Amino acid sequence: MKKILALILVIIALIAGLYYAFIYYIPYSEGVRSGELIKISYKGIAVKTWEGQISQGISGAQIFSFSVEDKEKKVIDDLQKYQGRYVKVHYKERFGTFFWLGDTKYFVTKVEEEQSPHFRGGTIEKNEE
Repeated sequence: MKKILALILVIIALIAGLYYAFIYYIPYSEGVRSGELIKISYKGIAVKTWEGQISQGISGAQIFSFSVEDKEKKVIDDLQKYQGRYVKVHYKERFGTFFWLGDTKYFVTKVEEEQSPHFRGGTIEKNEE
């Protein structure tokens, strides 16, 4: 009886490990989105994650919500620096997520400041911090 119970526990652990590896290491899609960075926050009660939003339309008509993993320190710093500016983010979409990784299936891996399409004709003065 103990061998059967041990075998069942090993099989459950193996299935859980394979599921985690599948979700974490195999991206569903990769892409780039641009818009005004309207939010970046560190939120949660027991487990805190970095969450952000980009407005991709007029008056926030289309919002792209994303997460950032804690290990992506440069991305987090750049997002905080570019708050309120027009940015381009590179992301990976996963099949799912776990509560300790983030609230969304979209995980930003790189961020770049862009020139807003609303101000292409003139010059924009940048605030360097």
